[in-house]
Amino acid sequence: MRILELRDDQIEYLKQHQLLKKYEKAKTLFEQNPFHPSLNMELLEPKHRLLYSFRLDRKYRAIFAYIENETIEIIAYTNHYK
Repeated sequence: MRILELRDDQIEYLKQHQLLKKYEKAKTLFEQNPFHPSLNMELLEPKHRLLYSFRLDRKYRAIFAYIENETIEIIAYTNHYK
């Protein structure tokens, strides 16, 4: 599994919210095993859009889409509770 390089605005968001280290840890776990329990990966509603998320921490999630069989692109980071 491979995650595409992040855009500059995404890196800036991670830095502003002190999530860069958490992202790196989650990225490593995801690339080794996308179904690792701590990632809590899930298909988002509405399911026909085929957007997924994985957990960075209890509060933040990365939203992504598969662009190829073994490659994903991070679309956004969200506060899970807003």
